[in-house]
Amino acid sequence: MSKVLIVGAGGVGQVVAHKCAQVADVFSEIVLASRTESKCQAILQQITELAAADSARTLPKMSTAQVDADDVARMTALIQREKPDLVLNVALPYQDLPIMDACLATGVDYLDTANYEPPEEARFSYTWQWEYQQRFRDAGIMALLGSGFDPGVTNVFTAWAMKHHFDEIDTLDIIDCNAGDHGMPFATNFNPEINIREVTARGRYYQDGEWVETEPLSESRSYDFPDGIGSRKIYLMFHEELESLVKHFPSIKKARFWMTFSDNYLKHLEVLQNVGMTRIDPVEYQGQQVIPLQFLKAVLPDPASLGPLTKGRTCIGCHITGTKDGKPREYYIYNICSHEAAYQEVRSQAISYTTGVPAMIGAKMMLTGAWKGQGVFNMEEFDPDPFMEALNQHGLPWHEKFL
Repeated sequence: MSKVLIVGAGGVGQVVAHKCAQVADVFSEIVLASRTESKCQAILQQITELAAADSARTLPKMSTAQVDADDVARMTALIQREKPDLVLNVALPYQDLPIMDACLATGVDYLDTANYEPPEEARFSYTWQWEYQQRFRDAGIMALLGSGFDPGVTNVFTAWAMKHHFDEIDTLDIIDCNAGDHGMPFATNFNPEINIREVTARGRYYQDGEWVETEPLSESRSYDFPDGIGSRKIYLMFHEELESLVKHFPSIKKARFWMTFSDNYLKHLEVLQNVGMTRIDPVEYQGQQVIPLQFLKAVLPDPASLGPLTKGRTCIGCHITGTKDGKPREYYIYNICSHEAAYQEVRSQAISYTTGVPAMIGAKMMLTGAWKGQGVFNMEEFDPDPFMEALNQHGLPWHEKFL
């Protein structure tokens, strides 16, 4: 029986709160905190209303709080007041370090779903958080980084493959397909600012001990997805899990990350880039400093509003080649998630669902002691088996096949 403080009340925070509330035997008390407390209150009301339809269901104790996660002193005060066993960070990536500082100050374990990113630069790296290793170890507490889907589940998929199916991994391709449609002219399925910064950054992949850079979205190919999704065009990007996976599995010779985008999305993004709306440096407008991308975020649809509109499925997985017992092997492990089913369960689309469920499972691993340690850890550093079992239990069943 544990108490968790969830920081962030966006689309992912909504899913995390719902999923934690479904496992009251682990999460006996939930505090949901955000800059805007009314968002937290709305989510808890939603959880209560959905639970009312199930007379056998017992909800944990739930409450809300207001906090500015950029402010270490305020975060520290909130943690000291609530005394959680774990802080589950699903706020913005810019806020990872302040929240980690507050956990250090209070001696409380930490979990997040995305690596730290400086506001002034679209740079994705675990470097800043790995630097906390000794401080967390000295404090006797644990930080689990990237407990979403990608990063997160994809790291665990790779660890599972290495444990059960390979002696050495030669190539790793992480492939993320959203085959859903929300019908909007242009909208992002998660935080627009983070989404656009990620997509417009230079691509990068790992090959033979070196990182190779590419122009944004300049490399693409077709990939045939399972379960009737069919052939889709995938684009090479950089994603942070590559950085940790090649560190922890040194046999990997080549590691890449791919994602699908619709022609409509790419057309709108190109126009927005051409007119300067994706810039992350401030411009002066009527005597005020405005960051164009942050203004664009304010006028685009809130990803949390896309749940009832989005139809179709996601498919995220790892395509791996390597050797087992001296023989070559090719293998694919993946999850299919329905946007409609996610909305039916937690009033969210599948993009938030596939991030929020693994965040809850990562927290469950820590709070039950299935995963434990002192210091800063990535997902692939622990035994994948209990996490893989929990994916099947909590709404993200996985499939594997040899090719």
